[in-house]
Formats: sequence, structure tokens, C-alpha cells
Amino acid sequence: MSASAQTRRRSSRRSRLANAVAATAFLIGGTLFAVGAALAQAGAAETVCATIYLVGGVFFSTGGYTSVLQIANEPSADRLEGEAEDRWRWWSHEPRRLQWLSAVALFVGTLVFAINLVDSFIEGLSATAEDRLVWSPDMIGCALFLISGHLALVAIGGGRRFWRSRDLGWWIVGVNQIGSVLFMVSAVASFVRPETGDAVAVGIANWGTLTGALCFAIAGLMQEFEHPLGPRRRRDSD
Repeated sequence: MSASAQTRRRSSRRSRLANAVAATAFLIGGTLFAVGAALAQAGAAETVCATIYLVGGVFFSTGGYTSVLQIANEPSADRLEGEAEDRWRWWSHEPRRLQWLSAVALFVGTLVFAINLVDSFIEGLSATAEDRLVWSPDMIGCALFLISGHLALVAIGGGRRFWRSRDLGWWIVGVNQIGSVLFMVSAVASFVRPETGDAVAVGIANWGTLTGALCFAIAGLMQEFEHPLGPRRRRDSD
């Protein structure tokens, strides 16, 4: 077997592994978020729900970072040339690629969500402080998720069309985007009114989180069956 073929096999194997890790992380993270929201709606203790959300957030961040790795190490005709180009990259800077921008926006969104999740453990916050420390990061994270989904849809459509019903990748991104919309609905409903100290709509917030999280879990399960793309040059020409 030639060195080029061996490099291509290693690159493909790494892509499949990264895809599996990201898919599993989103599946577990989405499931944990759904469980946390269900318990919150059932009246469970806030610390219990916050802990479940925090663990789920770790999986979301893992999935987000692995998605960046998957894009950074995606097989390409350029990267398959030579031994030096066979190294695993832990980061990349490719702002001209929509796929990279989408993955980075998603990863940063999970990190912003982490601020929200950690701050939710702080007790005795005033309504203003809760909106600043908990609600604001939640809104920013949701916005980044929506931006990520939009960029991914544009990238899959090649900048020409969004509808690709026969493309599993399109369905994965589409289901995730629905989940991001539901997360945003939940975030808006979680705003704490300064005059009363109560959230706008607790029920909508919980159900929005639950259904949105299930979308990410379902998309993660779908991603388990997705085959990573081949060399980038061939993909771009399709």
C-alpha cells in the first residue's frame, strides 16, 4: 500500500472517530438536559436539576470541540500529501470556511452556556443579578447556536438552497436548528422580572429546554449513522 493510501486511511479513520465522539457527546448531553428539564417541571430541587444540566453541558462542550476537530482534520487533497501533513491538528483557523465558522460558533456557544450553568448554583441572587449572570449568558449561547445552525445550513446547501431532503447531514443540522430555536424560546421565557422576581413563564422555559434538548439528542443519534465526507476537493465539486 502506498504512503498516500495509508495517509488517506488514517485520515478517514480519524474522521470517523471524531464523528462518533461528537455524536455520542450530543446524544448524552441532549438526554441529560431533557432529564433535567423534566425534573424541573416536576418540581425537583434546583440543585439536582442544575447538577444534571452542568454534566450535560460538559458533554455539549465536548461535542462542540470535537466538531471543530472534525472540521480541522477533515480529509482534503491538500492535507493528504506527505508525511508532515498527516499530523492530527487540535485547532485550526479557517474563517473563510462556513463549516469551520459554524463549528466554532457552536463550540463557543457551549462555553457561554457553561457560564450560565455554573452561575445557576449561586444562591440568593437578586432578579437583576440573575438576569445578568444566568439569563444573559443563556441568551448569548442560544444566539450562537442559531448562528451556527444557519451557517451549517448555508454550507450544506452550497449557498444556493437550504432544502436537501435526501442528505442525512442536512437533517442532522435541521433538527439541531429546531432545537436551537426551542432553546431560544426557553431562554426568553426564563427572563426574571425585576419587579416580581419571577420568570416570565417557567413552564415554557422547562418545556422549551426539554424539547430542544431532545432535538439535539435525536440529531446526535442520527449523526452516529453519518459517514464523514471524503477529500474536501471532491466534496466541493459536487
